[in-house]
Amino acid sequence: MANTFALIASSTVGSGGASTIDFTSIPSTYTDLCLKISVRGDNTSLNDLSLQYNADTGSNYFYLELTGTGAAASSGSGSGTKHNTLLTGSSSTASTFVNHEIYIPNYTSSNHKSSSVDAVTENNAASTNTQIRLQAWRWSGTAAITSIKLFSTGFNFVQYSTAYLYGVKNA
Repeated sequence: MANTFALIASSTVGSGGASTIDFTSIPSTYTDLCLKISVRGDNTSLNDLSLQYNADTGSNYFYLELTGTGAAASSGSGSGTKHNTLLTGSSSTASTFVNHEIYIPNYTSSNHKSSSVDAVTENNAASTNTQIRLQAWRWSGTAAITSIKLFSTGFNFVQYSTAYLYGVKNA
C-alpha cells in the first residue's frame, strides 16, 4: 500500500529568531504524521530540542535511545514532561543545523502514541560534537494529537530554522 504525504503546515524562522515553533489545529484526516525539522539554537553548545503534544506538560513522555558520536556510542531511557532530541548551537560548524525526522503513526487513536525519531547533527568540527540519535518515543496521552510545540528551554531557534508537518494517508 502506497503512502501519500500532504503538507499540513510549515514554519521558517525569520530574523531575530523564535522561542517556539507551533503547529496547531492539526486535522484528524490522516493516518499518520511526519515532522521534518532542520534547526539550530542560539545556545553555545549541543542542547535539547524539546517537543510537547496538545500543551501537555505532565510527566507523560517516555523514550528509548541510541546515540553515536565519532568517539563513542551510548544508550538510555527515561521519562519526563517533554520529548527531547538534538539541537546544535554556535560551538558547531557555522551555519549548520540538526536534521530530524519524527514519524508519528496513528496520531488520532485513543491509545498511547508512539513515535520514531532519526536525528543527526550537521557538523564537521570535533568528532565529539557530531552525533546521530535514534529514538523511540511514547506519549501516554489518549487524545488525538491536535497540536505540536517545538522549543528549547532557555534558547531560541536561529533564522532559517525550518519545520514541516506532513499528514500521511494510506492510498
